[in-house]
Amino acid sequence: MASIPVVQSSSDFRDAFFKRGGENAAKCYQCATCSSVCELAPADAPFPRRQILMAQWGLEDQLMADPGPWLCHQCNDCSVRCPREVNPGDMMAAVRAMAIESLSVPRFMGRLTGNIRASWPALIFLPIIFWVVLLGATTGFHTPENMLPLSLDGRFHYEELVPHALIYIVYTSVTLWVVAAMWFSGRRFWKMIGTGQERQGSFWGALTGAVFDISTHKKFSSCDRGVPKRRWGHFLVMWGFIGAAVTSGILVVYLYKEYPPFSWIPIGDAAYPLPLDHWVKWLGNISAVALVIGGVLLFVNRLKKGDKLVGQTTAFDRFFLMTVLGVIGTGVLTEGFRFVTIPVELAFGVYILHLGAVLTLFMTVPYSKFAHIFYRTTALVLAESFGRKKGVPPA
Repeated sequence: MASIPVVQSSSDFRDAFFKRGGENAAKCYQCATCSSVCELAPADAPFPRRQILMAQWGLEDQLMADPGPWLCHQCNDCSVRCPREVNPGDMMAAVRAMAIESLSVPRFMGRLTGNIRASWPALIFLPIIFWVVLLGATTGFHTPENMLPLSLDGRFHYEELVPHALIYIVYTSVTLWVVAAMWFSGRRFWKMIGTGQERQGSFWGALTGAVFDISTHKKFSSCDRGVPKRRWGHFLVMWGFIGAAVTSGILVVYLYKEYPPFSWIPIGDAAYPLPLDHWVKWLGNISAVALVIGGVLLFVNRLKKGDKLVGQTTAFDRFFLMTVLGVIGTGVLTEGFRFVTIPVELAFGVYILHLGAVLTLFMTVPYSKFAHIFYRTTALVLAESFGRKKGVPPA
């Protein structure tokens, strides 16, 4: 006699899903309009109809192990056409948020960020307090007594308040934390969505294709009406952060160019701090412009309540956007204040706010929407490995 499959459903998961922005899933009657109009859904595993059904039934394990929500870019073409106003794009966003929390290592950080409506003061203010206490204990908030004349070098340098050594110790430690957390979470995710699947082709080939898709935001071009509202804001913010990170790395080389291994790199005669017209400063400032424009686009889009192409703005979305805007805004002011005549105490105060905002951003990378870049890359790699391309079912 054939065995009867057992389906493990969870009413607790279903209730939690509804509270996290998925309450409209109860209205879905599985007409499959959403899956039919989605240009990104693979032919052999269309979404989001299937994921909404799993959520209705409380099938947590199956839903968490499904790559579909990560292949969705939430262009919201499905939400515009849904006859029941279920807003399937928002349902997929809720699944991703719950998956991040479920996969988080350590779990308490995922819960803390997932419950951001209540926990946001701790995540915002504790990093700022940390920097205030650290600087008070180490430098005593020493500020320069004599300002330099206005020039392309700036009136002062923030190292006089915050030694570079402190920044390296703090952010290197946090970066190692983030890498370890993403490694363990990523391994769990890889095993979950790859269970029972026959992989084919080259891993590196699939990874190259996934990185190209993400770096160009190519998938958005397959969307219909939701493209301009989502693609370019995300694109500019992503490349702005990449440019800022590259700039920071190059500045470290200039700062320690007299010591191995940096002394082996031919970077010319310029020395840190670099003047404003140096090409590295140009790279940093262009990256800042990209961040500002991208951040403003994302913020303006989120102001349009009721626009189905934008989607619902949850507390999880709002925290991530406000953190990014906080980093961008304080970063631009921090740089600009070096070149205008204002009290140095004000400039240093904004710099401390900037360090706190960056620390919040770094610490929550594995637990906020920033984690999308890791999970989506993994899902795209496995989708390529399984042969799931639009219109091409696996052999």
